[in-house]
Amino acid sequence: MTSRLAFALPPDLEATEPPEARGLTRDAVRMMVATRSTGELVHSTFTLLPHFLHPGDLVVVNTSGTIPAAVDAIAPDGTGLVVHLSTRLDEDRWVVEPRARAGRSTERWSGPPPPSRLAVGEGAGLELLAPYLDSDRLWVARLSLPQPALTWLAVNGHPVRYPYVERPWPLSAYQNVYATEPGSAEMPSAGRPFTPEVITRLVATGVGVAPLVLHTGVASLDADEHPYPERVVV
Repeated sequence: MTSRLAFALPPDLEATEPPEARGLTRDAVRMMVATRSTGELVHSTFTLLPHFLHPGDLVVVNTSGTIPAAVDAIAPDGTGLVVHLSTRLDEDRWVVEPRARAGRSTERWSGPPPPSRLAVGEGAGLELLAPYLDSDRLWVARLSLPQPALTWLAVNGHPVRYPYVERPWPLSAYQNVYATEPGSAEMPSAGRPFTPEVITRLVATGVGVAPLVLHTGVASLDADEHPYPERVVV
């Protein structure tokens, strides 16, 4: 490809809710199958994935679990904002994205840098230390919590919510069925349609299923923003 691809998704085609809200199972979503050798495109549903694979094929799944990475914060002047925890650097330092409130969702923080010290709950605080990798969106922050981070987030955090999602959904809606190790700021959503039944049928037909762990950070990179490091175990 030598030119940029521009595509505007019509609002009525946005996934404003999970398929379960419409009485469907996870694997009932639509799936397009592309055959590289012939260029053929087939429109199907994800529940039929085993029909398109063959014995000896391998499906690789990311077993990283989604964490409730969005945290409500208050600046010293009383301004409310939301901080998305992206990537954990060490015991108390994280890559984070401060975001302004915008209706039912959030939007990128604009204007002067956000306040460096934020309250994120009783006995909990967050200090922005420096921009991350020269980004004007991401920051290295020190998180001071009264409990281990994942324990605290389970009570005080909530899933990162996209502007087109009309109402809050529990963390379970953002979790893949095979997730085993919490750590992703946003859901590794390519695996959401998998169900235990689909995986069982894959294995029964001789298709291998191999796990890896890739803890994803916050998405929505700017056009001039390079991908940043994410933790992976193969």
